[in-house]
Amino acid sequence: MPDRIRQNKSQAPVQSHDEYRPIEDYGVIGNGHTVALVSSSGSIDWLCFHRFDSPSLFARILDPDRGGYWSIQPEEPFESSRRYREATNILETTFECKGGTVIVRDFMDIASVARLRRLPAPGRIVRIAECTGGKAGIVSNCLPRPNYARTPPEFALQENQAVFGGYTLTGPAAWQVDDANEALTCRVTLHAGETAAFTLATEDDATLPQLTPADSLKVTTDYWRQWSGACTYDGPYRDIVIRSALALKLMTYEPSGAIVAAPTTSLPETFGGERNWDYRFTWIRDASFTLYALLLAGYLDNEQPFFDWLVRTVKLKGTGISILYPIIPESRTAEEVLDHFRGYRDSRPVRIGNRAAVQEQLDVYGEVMGAIQFAWRIGKYDPTPLWGTIRQMLDWVVRHWHNRDSGLWEVRGGVRHFVYSKAMMWFALDCGIEIAEEMRLPGDLAGWRRERGMIHEEVLDKGWSDALGAFKQSYEDEQLDAANLRLSIINFIEGDDPRMISTIDATLKHLVVDGLCYRYVDAPEGVAGKEGTFVVCTAWLVNALIRAGRTNEAHRIFRHLLARASSLGLYAEELQPVTGTHMGNFPQSFSHIGIINAAVSLAHAGYVGMVSPHHAAAADAAGHGGGGNKRSR
Repeated sequence: MPDRIRQNKSQAPVQSHDEYRPIEDYGVIGNGHTVALVSSSGSIDWLCFHRFDSPSLFARILDPDRGGYWSIQPEEPFESSRRYREATNILETTFECKGGTVIVRDFMDIASVARLRRLPAPGRIVRIAECTGGKAGIVSNCLPRPNYARTPPEFALQENQAVFGGYTLTGPAAWQVDDANEALTCRVTLHAGETAAFTLATEDDATLPQLTPADSLKVTTDYWRQWSGACTYDGPYRDIVIRSALALKLMTYEPSGAIVAAPTTSLPETFGGERNWDYRFTWIRDASFTLYALLLAGYLDNEQPFFDWLVRTVKLKGTGISILYPIIPESRTAEEVLDHFRGYRDSRPVRIGNRAAVQEQLDVYGEVMGAIQFAWRIGKYDPTPLWGTIRQMLDWVVRHWHNRDSGLWEVRGGVRHFVYSKAMMWFALDCGIEIAEEMRLPGDLAGWRRERGMIHEEVLDKGWSDALGAFKQSYEDEQLDAANLRLSIINFIEGDDPRMISTIDATLKHLVVDGLCYRYVDAPEGVAGKEGTFVVCTAWLVNALIRAGRTNEAHRIFRHLLARASSLGLYAEELQPVTGTHMGNFPQSFSHIGIINAAVSLAHAGYVGMVSPHHAAAADAAGHGGGGNKRSR
């Protein structure tokens, strides 16, 4: 849906300290270093500055009393509506009050702008308020709470600047300090046609030459529109694809090329429960899927940084791949609990770090090889320099595919022979064999082919359940798992094979509620609480239906999923079927990956004439997630 109609007009009074905004209420801005979450009332309620995994400066979303925030809004009661400036990550919030109308434009100086100026700066947060009619008093309240609210701020004021804890806050007038609340306040009155700018920067950034806020707005707008315009996809869901691609771009750490799963931590999968995880790391799986989705959407010249990061990172561990990595080597992934935070809607514990880093999840080899294979197929990546590492990975798969693992869903209740993990090990070998054969690269091709066949035979034998009439979650458990919808997408089995059709139908009957798909009903999770449906699982269902030749059914489910997006076209990890409430970390890369893949697949399946020839060729080359006609072996 176009940005111009993705608006949410709702009453938005000044937020009280005992109130939690819905997760879907937030918009996001970013610059390739970090992301801020901005509520519809003009409050930045989450910011880790200056890197995704830095300690939070504002965290009201996790604790309305202790977390801290930075708001800009009219002093009198107002209603607000929001949209993204077309084809950008610049958020525009319109406040309408009795005296006048004000638009606040929130964005971050894009990291590329800093590099173009040859400055080693991550970029500022810029917030420009413009009165477009009448007269309005504007108040900005800033309650910084550095280091996850563990370090009290100390303020130093100078004219229209306030300095605290390594940050510099600038406003259109002098800041007032409330020592009791450790807060800063700045007020200004605007008449029609007048603007006022606020910025937040690190102290190092603040000492460097800067564009004016107005010039920065223009340069950043131009950057995002130029990036968006590179999309070669021209199908019926182009606006949705571009919005999801822009969200994914925000989750790329430009200095290293690493891609985070989400920019937040501990937004709960179950309100009031313990399913609260830190997603500010690079999951090899999510990052590979992100690269694939961006390539599929037509962003065909942006893959090199991730592959460079992949080569450097995988070599750190030798032949085995960890499932997640910090975005820079010196960061930590060790899990700890912030006991002083209440958590979103009192969901505890609030975690930083992620213990899943020590798990073994065998499916990641398939995801990495799928991304490499797809980029190679469409002529946008030469795997030859990486082949030594790829050979090691494939040989590792041969030696270890018999192992149990923790599975795609990172269960904490014991390792299993997960069917999806086995199939993705098959896929890793399948991709590697194709590359080696066509490029005449060295490797144990005979051994790889033999093990590929053995995996395929074993999964069809031990992974099928007559009782379920479907592929099951693991050899040990008679449970459905939505991940198995991908078996036809990776060409492990034909999409119209009776076993695949039966798996789809069982999924629709037992895992789908109101058109939205749960990942499973039960599993050896090791954590309590009932979760919501998974956005990416619903997207996988769409793709599986397309492969089964049930395109009309797929289209209907996809349209229903699109209707559950936030007013800004964003998705958290999960959705409650009845209410549409978003749950889990936000925005979630996996969700937006699924949206892009499903949109492109539908366009290719039912609207081929609306897809550019270049993109249609790319979709035909897809080894998983898009079109593709390769037969399973």
